[in-house]
Amino acid sequence: MLKVTTAAVQQVRPAGLGRLRYQLLVGLLLAVAMPVALRAGSGLSEFVFSPSGRNTLLACIASLVGGILVFRRLVILPGVLGYAYTLPSFGFSYLGVTAVLLLFKADYVRSVFIASLAVSIGLFFFVSYRESRRSKPVFAIVPDGDVDDLTDIETANWTFLTDPTQLPQAVAAIVADFRANLSADWVRLLADATLAGIPVFHVKQMREVLTGRVELEHLSENSFGSLIPNNAYMKVKRLIDFTTALIALPIVALVLVICGVLIKLDSPGPVLFRQQRTGYRGKPFIVIKLRTMAVQPADKGDLEAAMTQVDDARITRLGGWLRRTRIDELPQVLNVLRGEMSWIGPRPEAVPLSSWYEQQLPFYSYRHAVPPGISGWAQVNQGHVTGLSDVHRKLGYDFYYIKYFSLSLDALIFLRTIITVATGFGSK
Repeated sequence: MLKVTTAAVQQVRPAGLGRLRYQLLVGLLLAVAMPVALRAGSGLSEFVFSPSGRNTLLACIASLVGGILVFRRLVILPGVLGYAYTLPSFGFSYLGVTAVLLLFKADYVRSVFIASLAVSIGLFFFVSYRESRRSKPVFAIVPDGDVDDLTDIETANWTFLTDPTQLPQAVAAIVADFRANLSADWVRLLADATLAGIPVFHVKQMREVLTGRVELEHLSENSFGSLIPNNAYMKVKRLIDFTTALIALPIVALVLVICGVLIKLDSPGPVLFRQQRTGYRGKPFIVIKLRTMAVQPADKGDLEAAMTQVDDARITRLGGWLRRTRIDELPQVLNVLRGEMSWIGPRPEAVPLSSWYEQQLPFYSYRHAVPPGISGWAQVNQGHVTGLSDVHRKLGYDFYYIKYFSLSLDALIFLRTIITVATGFGSK
């Protein structure tokens, strides 16, 4: 058995406030016990056993625990700066508990509940910022197989192992190509590392985690079994989509009326833009958007007309602003209600573009395995693209979304969409 140093084991375990039990303990003390104690003063027992006090205490605990779990689930996904998602994670959790309190008309002390929310956000912002200031994780690479390009991923530091008889020290994990013909010594090293508590990852899995993409060059016909989306979640998601779209419809309608008047004043042509796009399982549907371009000439080819270029001359003055803020996408709430689209999913392409991509890119049609969305994983990571090389990269993001199709990934995309809208990232 190989020797394991304390340093090697300590490096792969979260330290201090990075551990769940410490986050729960400190959170309960600072975000629950402290606000309750300050509000109750010397009458702590009377406060806790009163109906409003008891409801407040339970609500704070439930909100804190829910926020921590959502927060931890989001920040393990690639591309996440934890402190950027502290407010949304705990805001959603506390808002959800507030909705339950209002639904059951339960009495609670609002000042304590708000103070608990403020402390939770401040505490985990500090924890996230502290973690972000730490150095990049170090991953050790077993030098056999298809591993050389790992060093191109800049979100981590990499070191190649040279001695299969010695466990590496101060590394976050070991990466190996399990498809390679590894020697008995390297296999023994991986087994001993696992027993020592050092995570061992297949190179393909590590690429996906760090880049947020499925590498198309490593796909084969046998790979698609791992890319089948979660059908149970798809049904739940459809219910969520329909309910939220129905709730949002009155607000969206008001915005569309205002924008419709402005579009008419800005340029001649219809208010709405309709285009046939490829949807779920390859079925065409008509997408609805606010018109942001001048009416296209009749002689423009279908493929060329379907592409939006950088600084496209067809975009109107108002249309540029509508695109940057993504307000032009709001009419698609009708597509969501009809079940043709989801809030989150791969963006649907125009039928001529989709047909062209299917001829040029292998496996392209598989992106239609889930309903298309108004926003998506590729959009918040890459933005709008049309060139073949960029679409090839975008396809990797789409396949990653299909493979890890889940509520937590949808929540992350939703939060990052808010940031994307605020910054105008990826718009054309």
